[in-house]
Amino acid sequence: MGGEQFEQQEETQGSPELLQSLRSKATELLLREEWEESIQLYTKFIDLSRIQITNLAGSDPDSIHKLKKSLCLALCNRAEAKARLHHSSEAMRDCEQALEIENTHFKTLLCKGKVLLGLSKYSSALECFKTALLDPQASESVTEYMEKCKKLEFQAKTGAFDLSDWILSGFRGITPELAEFIGSVEIKKSEASGRGLFATKNIVVGALILVTKGVATERGIIGSEESGEKAQMVMWKNFVEEVTKSVRRCDRTRRLVSSLSTGEEEEKLEIPDISLFRPEEASETCREDLDMEKLLSILDVNSLVEDAVSAKVLGKNKEYYGVGLWTLASFMNHSCLPNARRLHVGDYAVVHASRDIKAGEEITSAYFDVLSSPLEKRKEMAESWGFSCGCSRCRFESVLSATNEEIREFEMGLERGIDAGNAVYTVEEGMKRWKVKGKDKGLLRASYWGVYEEVYNSERLMRRWGRKVPTMEVVVDSVSDVIGSDERLLKMLVEGMKQKKNGGCSSNIAEMERIMKLGKGVYGKVVSKKKAMKTLLGLE
Repeated sequence: MGGEQFEQQEETQGSPELLQSLRSKATELLLREEWEESIQLYTKFIDLSRIQITNLAGSDPDSIHKLKKSLCLALCNRAEAKARLHHSSEAMRDCEQALEIENTHFKTLLCKGKVLLGLSKYSSALECFKTALLDPQASESVTEYMEKCKKLEFQAKTGAFDLSDWILSGFRGITPELAEFIGSVEIKKSEASGRGLFATKNIVVGALILVTKGVATERGIIGSEESGEKAQMVMWKNFVEEVTKSVRRCDRTRRLVSSLSTGEEEEKLEIPDISLFRPEEASETCREDLDMEKLLSILDVNSLVEDAVSAKVLGKNKEYYGVGLWTLASFMNHSCLPNARRLHVGDYAVVHASRDIKAGEEITSAYFDVLSSPLEKRKEMAESWGFSCGCSRCRFESVLSATNEEIREFEMGLERGIDAGNAVYTVEEGMKRWKVKGKDKGLLRASYWGVYEEVYNSERLMRRWGRKVPTMEVVVDSVSDVIGSDERLLKMLVEGMKQKKNGGCSSNIAEMERIMKLGKGVYGKVVSKKKAMKTLLGLE
C-alpha cells in the first residue's frame, strides 16, 4: 500500500492521532474566535468520530465511551461557533445532538440556553440554565442568566416594561434589553388592504400592543441631498444583505419573513395565526424557498424607517437614519385616522395605542403626515406609496368636498396665502353651516391644522382672532380624539404651559393631565414615571 493510500485510509478511519490533532487545532481556532475555520475542523472531527464509533461497535466499550465524550464536546463547541455567527437553527441542532450523548453536559446546556435566549424563548432557556446550575462547574454567571430569563419572561407575559430609569439617566449606558411581547391582537382580513392587525380587547391610550425585535436593521448618517441618496442606497444594499443572512441562518426567521406580503394578490394571502409570531411557540421548519426576487418585494413593501411620522427613536440611535424589518409590526396598515405609534429602542420596535382602541378595531399607523394634510394632499401621498386610502376620514371629506363649493374655494385661498386667523375663522363658521358636528369637527381641524397652529403660536393673531376661534385646548383635544396623539399637538400644549409660567401664571391640574395623556399617546405607558415623561417633554 502506497503512503498516500495509507494516509487516506487513516483519515477515513480516524486514527487517534489524527482525531487528537483535529480537536486541538479546532479548539485553538475557537479560542482565537476564528469561527468559520473552527467549524470546518470540528465538522471533520465529528464525522470521523462517528465513523470510528460505528467501526468499534460491540468490540471496545471504553474507547467508544471516550469517543462519545469527545464527540459531545465537539458538537457543543461547534454549536458555540455557529451561535457566534448567528446560525441559530444549526447551533440548536448541534446542542440537541450533544445532549443525546450526555443529557446533563454543562457546557452544552449553557450554550443551548444562550441560543434559546437569543431566540426569545425565555422559559425554555430558563430550564436549560436551571439544569446547568446543578453541575459543580456552575458559577454565578448561570444564576445571572436565570435572573435575566425570569425578568424577560415576566415582560413577555405581562407587557410590564418601564424605560423611565433609562430616560432619567439621559440614555446613558447600555440600551435596555427588552422581551418580545404580543398583546391582545390577531391577524385578520382588512377592509383597508390585504391583512391587518386587530384588537381582541379594548386598548386604552398608551397601552402596549406589541414589542418585536428587528430581523435586521441598518443605520447611518445621511448628508446633503446628493450624498444622502448615495448613502441611502449603500444602506439599503447592506440591509438587504443582513436580512438575506438572517433568513438563511434561522428557520423560524425565514418562516416569519415568508409570511409577509409582496404587495401582489393580497386577497389570496393566507391569514397566519398570531401564535406563529410568539417565540415560545413550537414552529415547523420552513420549507418554502425564499428566492431573492420575492425577498426584495417583501422588503420593498414591509421595511420601516425608524424616524417616521408615526414613530420616535429613543437613545443614541436617534442621531442616525435607520431602516429595518419588524415582521409583526409590518401587518399594520395605514389610516388617516391612526390609533398606534412606534417607539424604537435599540433593535426593538415598541408599538402602543396613540388613542383608545375598541375591541375588533383595526390597529393602524400613519405612513405619511396626516396632520395638516387636506384630502387632496393625502391622496397624492397615498398614491406615492402605491395605494388609495378609503378610511372614514377620507370618505367623509370626499363627500363634503364634492357637495360643497365653499371647501374648494377655501383651499384655493390657502394656496394663495390667506390670513391664518381668517382661515381658522372661516373653517369654524363653515362647519356650522355645513352641519359638521362631534368628532367630524376634529377631522377638518386636523386637515387644516397648519393654520390653527400658526394662529395659536402668534401673539398678534391671537390678539385679533382669539375671541372668535376655539381655544387651543379645545382644538387639540378634538384633533387628538380622531387622529391620536401627535408630537406637534403635544409640543403646542407644552409651549403654552411654559408661556403661562414665564408670564407668572401657574398651570392647573387639568392642563397637566391633558399634557400627560397626550404624552402617553406619543411615548406610551412604557414611560411610567411622571418625572421621566416630564424630562422627555422638556418640563424638568
